[in-house]
Amino acid sequence: MNISVVIPLLNEQESLTELNDWIADVMQSNHFSYEVIFVDDGSTDNSWDTIEQLAEKYSEVKGIKFMANFGKSQALHAGFLEASGEVVITMDADLQDSPEEIPELYGMVMQDDYDLVSGWKKKRYDSVISKNIPSKLFNWAARKTSGLKLHDFNCGLKAYKNNVIKTIDVHGEMHRYIPVLAKNEGFSKIGEKVVQHQARKYGKTKFGMERFINGFLDLITIWFISKFGKRPMHFFGALGALMFLIGVGFSIYLGIDKLFLNPAGRLLTDRPQFFIAMVTMIIGTQFFVAGFLGEMILRSQREKERYSIEEKKNL
Repeated sequence: MNISVVIPLLNEQESLTELNDWIADVMQSNHFSYEVIFVDDGSTDNSWDTIEQLAEKYSEVKGIKFMANFGKSQALHAGFLEASGEVVITMDADLQDSPEEIPELYGMVMQDDYDLVSGWKKKRYDSVISKNIPSKLFNWAARKTSGLKLHDFNCGLKAYKNNVIKTIDVHGEMHRYIPVLAKNEGFSKIGEKVVQHQARKYGKTKFGMERFINGFLDLITIWFISKFGKRPMHFFGALGALMFLIGVGFSIYLGIDKLFLNPAGRLLTDRPQFFIAMVTMIIGTQFFVAGFLGEMILRSQREKERYSIEEKKNL
């Protein structure tokens, strides 16, 4: 199969039939073998009924239904597990992503050998205040922390080699950072394509300020994992050593002051510096132990992976 199209959706009943027909026209005109996987993320309208009708009518259409709203990342993950095409295309169900972009995206993956191609909605038809400005800030921060020079990390229209989506683990709200997840797994050839963005035809946007805040929190998480996930001692050990040295410094100061400078002064336990020294030394030790435990867990995981690979080779 040439292409799998994975479409997560929430309450997009009105657009599904039109979107499926549009995809079918593009695929047939380019002689692609394909499948369309709709993932219903707990819709409360008749989206699932529409998907069932499409699946009965067209053999290329498949559907996955969640019992509740688990989020776009979980919907993409479920779709990725089912996708079998050489190239996997993701797009939104609201008709704002154009299926006309699919042939060129497919060519960039198959002919230009990109691991992942991310769409860039250079001209947008969203609200400036609620979406455009937050999106620009978010993308600027993502570029700075990830090192990837993409203009639109959150664009739903992307193309992947099949082995990319089978390797990365999309969870939480990490769908915004799929290019970063792919980079962390060793997929280095990541490209970008300017894509056409269309005004919303049906329904209303699902974007809210809480998603903007969550996006930045997830960005901090993925930055930390990217930078220190494979070497936790470099973060926790350094921070622990710094805290411990601060405590030792205060202890030395208190000792010198009590023994030589002011032996008749207050008791050490009556001085705030004593408690600062004690707390920072304890916290520093805890940070250091956390880094050590992290290194031990990673070493254990690497051993399991090595044994697994050796077992597969023996088979």
